Amino acid sequence: QVQFAESGGGLVQPGGSLNLSCTASGIVFRDAGLGWYRQRRGKQRELVATSIKSGTIWYSTSVKGRFTLARDNARSTFSLQMNNLKPEDTAVYYCNKLITPEGWGQGTQVTVSE
Repeated sequence: QVQFAESGGGLVQPGGSLNLSCTASGIVFRDAGLGWYRQRRGKQRELVATSIKSGTIWYSTSVKGRFTLARDNARSTFSLQMNNLKPEDTAVYYCNKLITPEGWGQGTQVTVSE
């Protein structure tokens, strides 16, 4: 059974940092294209960063230069270092596969506010 779990969110002031972590089970982690998604209130879930088997990493324009994705295939973990956070980064963050996402976790809430 595929399952993802996210952690590391919290409340931070603008300009602050957070590091999100993701664990996955039920997949061949090293072969999987993975992504960090977020869902802001009233908006559709969107991709913010992706990592594919070749090692290529992609960032959305809104987070490029501020967020850094890393993956550890040996530990089946996936992280997102978020720096210089902005109020518009406030959202619930999820990790999942890029192709046929499944086994969604509860996500981790990130709130950026004074």
